[in-house]
Amino acid sequence: IQFAPLLRETPDLTGLADCHLVIEAIVENADVKKALYEKLEPLLPEDAVLASNTSTIPITKLAAGLARPERFAGIHFFNPVRRMKLVEVIRGEKTSDETVATAVTFAKRLGKMPIVVADGPGFLVNRLLFPYMNEALALLSEGIPIRHIDKAAVKFGMPLGPIELYDMVGIDTALYAGATMYEAFPSRALFSPILPALKKAGRLGHKSGKGFFSYDNKKRKATPDPEIEPLLETYRKSQKSYSPDELQARLFLPMLLEATRVLQENKVRNVRDVDLGLIFGLGFPPFKGGLLFWADTLGASALVEMLKPWEHLGERFQPTPLLRQMAADGARFYDDSTTGA
Repeated sequence: IQFAPLLRETPDLTGLADCHLVIEAIVENADVKKALYEKLEPLLPEDAVLASNTSTIPITKLAAGLARPERFAGIHFFNPVRRMKLVEVIRGEKTSDETVATAVTFAKRLGKMPIVVADGPGFLVNRLLFPYMNEALALLSEGIPIRHIDKAAVKFGMPLGPIELYDMVGIDTALYAGATMYEAFPSRALFSPILPALKKAGRLGHKSGKGFFSYDNKKRKATPDPEIEPLLETYRKSQKSYSPDELQARLFLPMLLEATRVLQENKVRNVRDVDLGLIFGLGFPPFKGGLLFWADTLGASALVEMLKPWEHLGERFQPTPLLRQMAADGARFYDDSTTGA
């Protein structure tokens, strides 16, 4: 409300000609975004910063074709923007230090908590969210009921389960974002036909009143919908049963392994940025201290053992070189001598 007097509408792009920071937040499609930039960039002052609110598409890919790629960055807000404090500031290959500083300062002026992330599909938070969400679909295909999957996640401490989160994000949006992640990480991403089937049926989640759940338009309370069962049955490959602890392992161990890859690739400054990003951008339970802090409470050796029953499922459950080395050395993530935390 305090910023309402600063808002103004414009019927076309020329109304942005005097802006020194412009954030694009249109559909999650690289070609559509780049077509907009082609029209928008020539209208802006030469020192203007153009940014994208993309949640998954690499900034360097979006900057291709720009006349001033050094003035382009990612400024990624999280939904609901009013409540979520985290902002990812993404540095592309040609993004200048000045542009990064401008983006960080802008986020702080809004009262947000910015973290700077190196470029790459999904950046930090959505890259770690993807294996968690993807595994939930895999569990559905194994015959695990929606309520069991979501209940296991909530019992772990998440604000809502991954299936309900699909509905909140939007099935169509999840499909757009997922396409980027499937392309980037094909060896550990499982394509599921469930989301395309939901989209075809017009079940887009909150926005359409039905997704995996049905919703009252006013309260948006998730209500189990028996109409979804025939659709899920079509794509069910088996009928398995897991304990709550096993379901939690299936959901959170792939997320943890992806975090070790992010650290190996130097996508963030330190382990604290990973934990802060997941707590403030995803709602990872604060009482666990963050994903990596939680991992330290278990220990790297114990985590390697926890992965063994699931390693047959492929790379997404196989210990990474970093985790194996930590187990061998008895190291922790929050250990300055080994992680640079």
